[in-house]
Amino acid sequence: MDLENKDELKVEEVSVVEDSTESLVEETAEDKPARGQKRGRGKKQKIETTEEKPQSEWIERVVQISRVTKVVKGGKKLSFRAIVIVGNKKGQVGVGCAKASEVIIAIQKAIADGRKNLITVPIFKTTIPHPITGRSGAGSVMLKPASQGTGIIAGGAVRLVLELAGIENILAKSLGSKAPLNAANATLEALKALTPFSEVAKKRGLTMAELLN
Repeated sequence: MDLENKDELKVEEVSVVEDSTESLVEETAEDKPARGQKRGRGKKQKIETTEEKPQSEWIERVVQISRVTKVVKGGKKLSFRAIVIVGNKKGQVGVGCAKASEVIIAIQKAIADGRKNLITVPIFKTTIPHPITGRSGAGSVMLKPASQGTGIIAGGAVRLVLELAGIENILAKSLGSKAPLNAANATLEALKALTPFSEVAKKRGLTMAELLN
């Protein structure tokens, strides 16, 4: 063979090798994952979805946590008593009281007890329909309706009960025992005994407009 033919064959072989290497480089570049991605080894990747949990409309306020001792045969048994007020600020409120050996468990039991004893409060224009006095044990609480902009004139457990009930303007005075449980229960009894204007109008055979002039 001539030297020229040999040179042509060598040039063709070199071009074929270059084409094959270029194709291999392109295939490996396609197979390689992007930066920051891991190669899958037959396992499906789980996509995490964060769903926002709906917030509860109920509000819990701890009024008092007291330490209680009970004398038993072996000595004294220590426990905790929690008083919690539960409400939604839309006319529903309740008072719960429970005991347990731990503070957190006592609060949880008191919240459950408060939700069992919910009452519905008749609210008339951000206040109560008429004056009333409630009693519970040695506690006595007087409630009076107030005009717009007055706010809640009360303190302690009475104020928390009225706030969580959704009342915005009211006058309150504690006349008896100052204990939080007695004051809260007396306020609850007063709110429970309220009579809405609709019932009074129905009993008298009048409309709401005629009753309220």
